[in-house]
Amino acid sequence: MNPYSKLFTACALLLGPTLAFAHPGHDHAGVMSGVAHPVFGLDHLLAMLAVGLWAAQQTGKARWALPLTFVATMLVGGLLGFAGIELPLMETGIAGSVLALGLLVALAVRPPVAVAAALTALFALSHGVAHGLELPALSSPWGYAAGFVAATAALHGTGYIVARNLPQVAAPLVRIAGAASALAGAWLLAA
Repeated sequence: MNPYSKLFTACALLLGPTLAFAHPGHDHAGVMSGVAHPVFGLDHLLAMLAVGLWAAQQTGKARWALPLTFVATMLVGGLLGFAGIELPLMETGIAGSVLALGLLVALAVRPPVAVAAALTALFALSHGVAHGLELPALSSPWGYAAGFVAATAALHGTGYIVARNLPQVAAPLVRIAGAASALAGAWLLAA
């Protein structure tokens, strides 16, 4: 299977649940709103992809620990947001996570797993609280949570698959993508 087939398969899996909710009786607003938040918010999109790219640069358990830590901590943050709990400087934390994750990818940093997981959890908490606070009116919180968790995991997987399947000649593109994300994070912080 070539790298493009794997990328296509990952994208198809991301869109698959969308088709399942096209029937009456499902919670369109909750799930679809949850999917849309990380996919269409530039700050969230860049951070989610960067986690996947960074995980692909790691070795051993860190490859799984980073995305799993992000998703689990983001879900906890989402529950806090559903409860109306806000973090101080939350938007700054989100923009800062885009900058920091971009730099970690650009520099291909490989800290110990515990340090990498702690950083990932810190970044994920801000994203999760933001997701929870932005629950659309009339949406099911659980459908919304399922949507943002699925979209986040799919974006992590997309970043990971792309990075792991690039030909050796194109491997520097991952670091360039990290640098671009870091620049976008700096722009978000300045805006």
